[in-house]
Amino acid sequence: MNRLILLLVAFASTGAVAQTTAIVGGRVHTMGPAGTLENATVLIENGVIVAVGAAVAAPPGATVINAAGKVVTPGLFSPLGNLGLVEVGFSAGPVDAVQRGQQFTAGFDVADAFNPRSTLIAVNRIEGVTRAAITPEGQGEESHVLSGLGALVNLGDGTAGIDKRAAVLVASLGEAGGGSAGETRTGALLVLRNALDEALDYRAHKDEYERGQRRPYVHGVADLEALQGVLSGDVPLLANVHRASDIETLLRLAGEYRIRVIVSGGAEAWLVADSLATAGIPVILEPTTNLPGDFDQLNARRDAATLLATAGVQIAFAGPQSHTHNARNITQSAGNAVSEGLSWNEALRAITRVPAEIYGIADRVGSLEPGKDGDVVIWPADPLELTTYPERVFIRGVAIPMQSRQTLLRDRYLQMNSDRPPAFRPATQ
Repeated sequence: MNRLILLLVAFASTGAVAQTTAIVGGRVHTMGPAGTLENATVLIENGVIVAVGAAVAAPPGATVINAAGKVVTPGLFSPLGNLGLVEVGFSAGPVDAVQRGQQFTAGFDVADAFNPRSTLIAVNRIEGVTRAAITPEGQGEESHVLSGLGALVNLGDGTAGIDKRAAVLVASLGEAGGGSAGETRTGALLVLRNALDEALDYRAHKDEYERGQRRPYVHGVADLEALQGVLSGDVPLLANVHRASDIETLLRLAGEYRIRVIVSGGAEAWLVADSLATAGIPVILEPTTNLPGDFDQLNARRDAATLLATAGVQIAFAGPQSHTHNARNITQSAGNAVSEGLSWNEALRAITRVPAEIYGIADRVGSLEPGKDGDVVIWPADPLELTTYPERVFIRGVAIPMQSRQTLLRDRYLQMNSDRPPAFRPATQ
């Protein structure tokens, strides 16, 4: 028996060493209190960062990765999009990210449709995206002001999955919301107010409602239950809104109901930056928006991110060019923001730590600190430069294969001397 115990202990110890990785010698942007460290080591054990610093030594048996002359950052965090919910846009079949009809609104939960084997996941993770928020959306008059619940996912190889369900509730106000509420922005606001009021009444009189002693609500039970997290402050309301006056209305509503709010879009958010900073409301925006796509964005400008950050507003980056298929393009968005005056460090925070803070999981991801998941990216140069691609990506301490459907096709068609037609060539040489 004693010998068996010793063998088991030895096996466990060997396993622990095999799961230890030391990334040494790099310029480490921790995105935490330690700031940027030169010639530093990031030590990961069993998927978790246990040490970061210039004086950290790799333990015996650890896998050592030389990052000398390279840049080491936390994994990138895409704060919006439909990763795992769509493969080809405009294709036939279900549209899993779009809420339509009146049967469910707030209770429409995209987590149930998430496909961890989506080909788009590999495409984005090999360019540094390790975490993402998957969010529902509305389209046209068949949709509702309340699009439903979003979730947080990791993009690990073979382990991709839901990190947090019901992480955010999505709604549309302004011109976008008006399209689902009688073509008026006031109508969209009234729909949202009615939903919140019904959820409050349901919370106070749930037993009576279940016994049939309360009048029927406009919203179903699944929707009213989903709204409870918003009312308690556990789930933020992600509001798609651009016009400054609509954002001011949203601020008043947030104060009235005492709910957490995130502004998505925010082309004119810079006009009310001080109010947003005072209220502690973050903004997820597209830094390159500088032309009015509609009358809600007449005051769009390319340095909006700089103006918001200067005022003290938390900012993260996402937009039409960095959703789902191209979530990886958030590095380009961040680089463009730097060209318009945003500090480099603040731009990197906007695609790593800030999204984690916005969604309440900064205790696990978003920075390179002891105790956090080992989501690490090694870059050969400035990650915000358009032509820089990751050399290595780790998700929860596991090195992911730097391969996707796109790289396999590239390798197949680069075989110019093959006698076989492309469809019959091996994917790799």
